[in-house]
Amino acid sequence: MASTETTEKLHGRAVRQYSVFLANRVGALMQVVKMLNEARVVVLALSIQDSSETSIARIIVSDPEMLEELFGRNDIPYGVCDVVVAELEEGASDLPRLLAALLEAEVNILFSYTLLVRPRGRPLLAIHTDDLECASAVLGSRGFRLLRQTDLSR
Repeated sequence: MASTETTEKLHGRAVRQYSVFLANRVGALMQVVKMLNEARVVVLALSIQDSSETSIARIIVSDPEMLEELFGRNDIPYGVCDVVVAELEEGASDLPRLLAALLEAEVNILFSYTLLVRPRGRPLLAIHTDDLECASAVLGSRGFRLLRQTDLSR
């Protein structure tokens, strides 16, 4: 199997998802989104998980490098991981086929959410699994179009 570096050179960088740790209060997310927008960084996907004290906003953006620079400059805590972004050509009716392919390969989905953008007018699903390389290989072999960061960035 090709190394991650070789794969990136051939196909582009994997899609990066950021987990942003926010105080669980009114306006906390808006401050982050406003800062990103002012730097022309577009939020392409968003999922919120909350608790009584904090919230975790999972986001995918148009310019990961700028996000990292802004968060570092502003002391905003975050985590980062790669996700598989699959296009559902037939819309929601493709979801069972996607899930069956991952099940057959014994790939566990840790979390998933949809994107706010549709570059080709079709729904996109971000998926984080216990084996991203296997998930990508399986879904690609089953005819799913997988997007890279360059497909989503401007």
